[in-house]
Amino acid sequence: MKIHLTRQNELAIITIDAPPLNLYALDLDAEFHDALDELGDARALLINATGRVVSGGVDVSLFKAQEDRAEAQELFDRMLLLPQRLAALPIPTVFAAHALCLTWAFELAVACDLIVAAESAKFGLVEKVVGLTPTMGGTQRLAARAGVGRAKEFVMTGGLYDAATLERWNVVNRVLPDEGFAHSAELFAASLAVGPTQAHAATKQVLAHFEHGGVPEADANVTTIASALFETQDLQRAVRSFLNEGPGKATFQGR
Repeated sequence: MKIHLTRQNELAIITIDAPPLNLYALDLDAEFHDALDELGDARALLINATGRVVSGGVDVSLFKAQEDRAEAQELFDRMLLLPQRLAALPIPTVFAAHALCLTWAFELAVACDLIVAAESAKFGLVEKVVGLTPTMGGTQRLAARAGVGRAKEFVMTGGLYDAATLERWNVVNRVLPDEGFAHSAELFAASLAVGPTQAHAATKQVLAHFEHGGVPEADANVTTIASALFETQDLQRAVRSFLNEGPGKATFQGR
């Protein structure tokens, strides 16, 4: 198995484990989809990896196997489904990068809601070395976070960028110390899993409207999305808790 799904209470953890380089391959892709199918009632998802790198990229033999443009597009359409599924999840998603994170793994990272990175982590979309452009959404999702100019630089240079730089670009949300990184990342994701996850899902919906149509589209939908939260048990309990016990005392169950 190259993909492992585990649970820490409300938090689901998907771990990439395909040594030595955690390269993308079709069997890994299939296992990842299977793991997403099994998330069940998880209230947040953390994606991490084992080994000395998060990923060294894609198994280039996949590209050599494509005989024509039609076959290549079929492959790329399949590859794109994985980050699309991640982006569509209604629960908070966190990608934890402990080391070098190239191509497909970075494209999964920017499909997640939040990215945490170890101080020594580095990132790159290096498809230019085989005359290709990224195909799993990394270019456009990077542009959504950092701007078109930064996305062009990142992809066209094929350079490696450290965690501090990508935090400055608003791509990485938090840079954490190398020592204890895995535990810190898990604690961070777990804190989201026990929060008001119905409200987090609503936040994702509002921002999806913003990404599609800017502030006007978000404004047109936010009141409908927010008012629906009054049908959730979490909001009702939290309001009562606030009034009776003060702020910050409520607990949430995702219902």
